[in-house]
This record gives sequence, C-alpha cells and structure tokens, in this order.
Amino acid sequence: MAVMDAPTTVDDRPGPTDTLGRAMRDLRISVTDRCNFRCTYCMPKEVFGADYAFLPRDQVLTFEEIERTARTFVSLGVEKLRITGGEPLVRRDLPHLIEMLAAIRRPDGGEIDLTLTTNGSALRALAGSLAAAGLQRVTVSLDSLDDAVFGAMNGIDFPVAKVLDGIDAAIEAGLAPVKVNMVVRRGVNESSLLPMAAWARETGVVLRCIEYMDVGHSNGWRLDEVVPAAEIVEAIAAIWPVEPAEPAYRGEVAGRWRYTDGGGEFGVISSVTQPFCRDCTRARISAEGMLYTCLFAVEGHDLRALLRSGASDADLGDAIETIWLRRGDRYSELRSQATSSLPRIEMFAMGG
Repeated sequence: MAVMDAPTTVDDRPGPTDTLGRAMRDLRISVTDRCNFRCTYCMPKEVFGADYAFLPRDQVLTFEEIERTARTFVSLGVEKLRITGGEPLVRRDLPHLIEMLAAIRRPDGGEIDLTLTTNGSALRALAGSLAAAGLQRVTVSLDSLDDAVFGAMNGIDFPVAKVLDGIDAAIEAGLAPVKVNMVVRRGVNESSLLPMAAWARETGVVLRCIEYMDVGHSNGWRLDEVVPAAEIVEAIAAIWPVEPAEPAYRGEVAGRWRYTDGGGEFGVISSVTQPFCRDCTRARISAEGMLYTCLFAVEGHDLRALLRSGASDADLGDAIETIWLRRGDRYSELRSQATSSLPRIEMFAMGG
C-alpha cells in the first residue's frame, strides 16, 4: 500500500497537525451510549437487547466535564462541535449543555459551529429549547419513507411520520438547513433512494447518502451489501441531472452534488469506495470520556481520568495535543483482509 498523498490543501491556521498534516477542526461529542432505536447497522437488537448493560451514570462525563473538554479542544483549533450519542436527545437536560457549549469562543473570539445528530424521535418536544439554547443545526437519521423498510432498518418499527414531524419542528425552530442521513444497504433499503431524493428536493432538506460501513463487529457487515457512491449518484442523476459541487470546507466528508435545475443538492459519504482519510479533521469523545482519533479506532485515550485526577487545563490540552500530533489513522484507505480482524469500537459507543 502506497503512502497516503499529502492533504489536498494546506491548513495554515493555528493548532496541531498530525503525522499526515491534518489539523484538528471537528470534535464529535457523545453525551450518552443509550439509544431508543436498534438500527441494524449500529446497534442491532439481537446483540443489544433489553438486558444490555449500558454505562452507569457515574462513568458518563458530566456537563461540566464535557464543557471543559470542549473548551480545551477549541483552544487547540477545533471550530465545530457536533453532539452525538447513542441518541443524544435521551440525555436529560440536554438544552442546558447546549447553552454551556454555545458560550465557548474560539481564540480569535469567533463563535463555534454547534450542531447535533439525532434519530429525530424527540425533536418535536425539544427542537425549540435546543435552538433557544444556541444549537445551530441538526442532522437527522432517516433511512426510508416507507414504514416497513424504515422499521427493518431501525429495529423497533418506529413510524416515519414521527421523524418527519420532528424534522418539521427543527425547521420551525430555525435549526436549518436540516440534513438527513440515509444509510444505504443493498437488499434492504436501496429502493428508497429515489423517493428520499424526491422528498428532500420538495422540502429543502439536504439528503446525505452514506455507504454501509464496517464499524464495530456487531452489524454483520458484508462488502456486497454496500451500494457504492458512484451507483447512488448515477441513480439520482438518471432522474434529475446533477453536477459536482465544491466542498463547503476542508475536511467535509460528504461529496456534494448540485441539481442543475436548481432543486438543491445532495451529498454522498463514501468511506468504503472513495475514502477521504487524507482530509479527515475529526476527533471523537465517547460518553465516558475516551478520545478516539478515527471512527474505526482500535483503542481510545482516557481523558476522564485526567479530568477527575485534578489535572489543569494546560495538562489536559498538552495531553490532547500530544495524541493528535502522533495520529496516523487512515483505516478506510487500508481496508482489507488485514484490517478486518482488528478490534474496533462499536459506533454507538464513540458517537459515530
């Protein structure tokens, strides 16, 4: 395997860069490992049943610990915070945490980009309070508009209508543009692709199609169930002509496509067939305070121990910077039989 090419552009803004020249600009923060869905590609119910033992409350980072950690990352160059889970909206008093995070400022005094990914099940109840607290946008996971197909994906037969109502609530609250993530799995929901694209064009949400990924060891991933990004684009373009669009920022994971008739855009996240490791600027904090430098990480780094041992902010920052400076992750570029047997962390445990 050849050495990965240099990043496509040079990021000369302040902050540490890893061994491959990638800066740390995005932090995904998991606020809980619990979820009310049992999606087959993340937390299949056959493995994560009613008796599954999630983290005890005292092992989950407090809001104060999350805020301190996020503030330290921002001081090192992070510009975007995304709240994840599990399902983040099951974390009690989440708007209070959003308010704490929204008050963080970058070293230059600018605001951070504060977003959240959710399954949408509780958005009708919480969208208004989240927006009032300072949340800027949401991304909602929705794999089909057909109840039977969606139930086959989410594992609990949760109705599509309730997710759509949550999306409406987010739009009403000003959490727009709403992005919708659709994991496309061959033999399960690829027939839902065009109806989802048509609905997104009509409503103004931004559809992002995600190749089915081999995250963790519980989802039974097989390469022949991956619908490649090129096939997804070809299927949509056959109905509505499209043209490629430039990335909105360095490190954007979705390849962007624009409808030539002015009907908006969609994105495709192609971790399997067109890896984007070379521009990855993401770090991840799990609910119990482990720092992961790759979605396919073999191991994490315990920040909770530092937070609870009396370490200073400077100590915490030095530890994070050292970890990032040594980072060399590029799993998706190396994906092969050699990597298939490596231990990996389940997606719900590190925040996806």
